[in-house]
This record gives sequence, C-alpha cells and structure tokens, in this order.
Amino acid sequence: MDPLSTVEIIIRILAQLSPVWISLIFLYALSIAFKRRLGLYGKLFDSPIGMIGFALVMFWVFAGIFGAMDMIVTHDELSQVSGMKNKIPGTPLRSPEEGEYQWYLLGGDNLARDVFSRLIKGAWEVIKIAPMAAVFAFMVGITLGLPAGYYGGKLDTFLSFLANLILAFPVILLFYLLVTPEIVKSGVPNYMAMVLFVFPIIFLAVLLNSRFHTRPSLRTPLLIGVLGLAIWLYLQLVSNGGYLIRTADYSIYGLPRVLDFFDIDPGLLVVFVSVVFVNSPTVFRIVRGLTMDIKTRDYVAAAQTRGEGPWYIMLWEILPNARGPLIVDFCLRIGYTTILLGTLGFFGLGLAPESPDWGSTINDGRKLLSIYLHPALPPALALLSLVLGLNLLADGLREESLKD
Repeated sequence: MDPLSTVEIIIRILAQLSPVWISLIFLYALSIAFKRRLGLYGKLFDSPIGMIGFALVMFWVFAGIFGAMDMIVTHDELSQVSGMKNKIPGTPLRSPEEGEYQWYLLGGDNLARDVFSRLIKGAWEVIKIAPMAAVFAFMVGITLGLPAGYYGGKLDTFLSFLANLILAFPVILLFYLLVTPEIVKSGVPNYMAMVLFVFPIIFLAVLLNSRFHTRPSLRTPLLIGVLGLAIWLYLQLVSNGGYLIRTADYSIYGLPRVLDFFDIDPGLLVVFVSVVFVNSPTVFRIVRGLTMDIKTRDYVAAAQTRGEGPWYIMLWEILPNARGPLIVDFCLRIGYTTILLGTLGFFGLGLAPESPDWGSTINDGRKLLSIYLHPALPPALALLSLVLGLNLLADGLREESLKD
C-alpha cells in the first residue's frame, strides 16, 4: 500500500472530522437564526472577530467531545503498532487487521502511537479540565472578592494579603511542590480540594437565601433541594474510593461506595486543584476592584435605601453589572489555564506519563525535533489555535459588551 500524498492526507483528515463540521454548521445556523433572542451571546455574531474566535473554540470542543466518544479517532491513542515508530504522515500500516484504519494520518511518534488520534484525545483532556477549573476559580474569586470590595476595612486587608501572598509565589515551583510524592501522600491536595470545592456551595446558599429571604415558604425547600444536590456532587468530587483523605497514617471516610458513582484520578485532582488555587487570587482582585467601583453607583444607593441586605446588593445589584468584564476575563482565564495545563504536561507534572494531553505530546516530540517535526508540531498548533480562539472570543465579547 502506497503512502498518502499531502492532498490525500488533508482530504482524509477533513473527512474524519466531518461530525465536527456538521456540528459547527448546525450550531452557527441556529445561533444566527435566533441571535436577537440570545442576549450577549447572540450579539457575538455581529462581531467578525468574535465569530472567528468562537469557531476556533467550538471546533476543539466538538473535536474533544467526539474524540472522547471514539467517533473521529482512527486508532487507540495508547496502542503501539510495530514498524510505525517516528513514521512520517500518511504512512500505511504494514499489515492492518480487518476493519482497522490503514494509515497514520499525521504519522507515528517515538513510541509508534498515532499522532492524529493522540491530538484529538488531547483536546478532550483540555476541554474537560480548563473550563471547569476556570468556573471553580471564579466561584472562589467572586465569593471572596464581593465582600472584600463591598465592606473594605480589615476584611479587605486580610483577604488581599492572602491573594497577594499566593500571587507572589512562583507558579511552577508551587506546582512542583504540590505534585511531589511526599506532598501527595500527606493528603495536602485532598485538603485543598475540600476547601476550594466548598465555595460553589457557599455561593449558591448565599445567592438563593438573599434572593428569596422574604419568601421562606419557597426559600426553605429550594435551599434543601439545591444544596442537597450540591453537597452530594461535592462529596463525589472530593471522595475517592469512599475516603476523603487516605494516607499511610490515617483515613477520613467520605461518601459511601454505594453513593459514590465516580472517582477523580489522583493525578488529575492534583492538577485541577493546583490550577484553581493559582487562578483564584487573580479573579478575586478583579471582582474586588469592580465591586469597589460599582458600589458607588446610584442604583446601589437606591437598593440600600429600600433596605436590601448587603449580600442581596452584592449578588443581585453589583455582580450582574460586572458581568461584562467578568465574562471577558472568563474566556481569557480558560486560555491561561490551557497554557498552564500545557506547561504542566510539558514538564511531566500531575497527569500520567502516557496521557495524550498536548503538553506531554509536545514534550515527547521535542526530543527529535531536529529530525522529525510531525510528532510535536500538531499539538503545538492545536494549543496555539485554541488559545488564539479564546483571545479572539474575549475581544469579540468585550467589543459587544461595550455597546450595551
């Protein structure tokens, strides 16, 4: 069987990605048709920069989702095929089994694994970590930044000192410390997860209580239902094998195994917690600054005159009016997190060595860059395009939010 030409490689890659193209067309068609009813998201489609950025981001989102479902990958991302080590793109398999894809579209890496399949699987590694890490960082930053900016005084001084203390610590050194076997065995990442993951629960409790505090007949069952579900999900995240903490010296029991439906890989948990911990102080400072500015506005004074409580004012008057800058920063924060995940993978921190994440793949491919470009170049370009898309999306959102 002859190797594929460059044109044939491109055509076959485009064909493999056909579910992604169909999803993008369907998403854009619906969004443009109903954009006048979709608020800021709909206005995004009036911005060419925003549309390009959104297309780049959603391309990798759909690629990651369909890749996780094994719909567009051509081979198992961990399988090694004899004779395919460092083979150039378009190289055919020597003796493919029946039903097996016959080529390595982007070549083989130094362990004879398919670069194309690892690229697509790596997208899922980024998609499942970066947005959720940004969400949790925003929950921590908003929950602490609002009272710091609104009340000021000693509370603001104390929380700002903690934020500055974390920001002053070198990020890579912090990650090195958190992923060392001694720290992991001591249970420090698990304790950090228990603290950081509780902030969404606090946020939801205060949000609902402040909104419905004058309607106790509705507030009480709503809080019980929402917080009960949130606490169960919280225990799902922090429990591993039925334990909150499990070290050589002691254990703390968590959610019973019959109620614990999934466990987070310990390496993934360390990376997730580390990313949230590093990003939270920056979000805190942004929310604090916005709160200090917005609390002087007339509509805040009007709410105070009506007798509204401080948390109602913070969550239902100040926070909605800070949404524009926060949405823009959220997009940028996902981009920063993506780069951070790539950096961690490149240095071999947290995730398993065989992980197909882009940072690890770039690190594996860089060792032979003078001879073979194909193992390192695709994940590097993928990382570049996703971060570029997030930056363009943030620019588009900023442009449209300023028109309000």
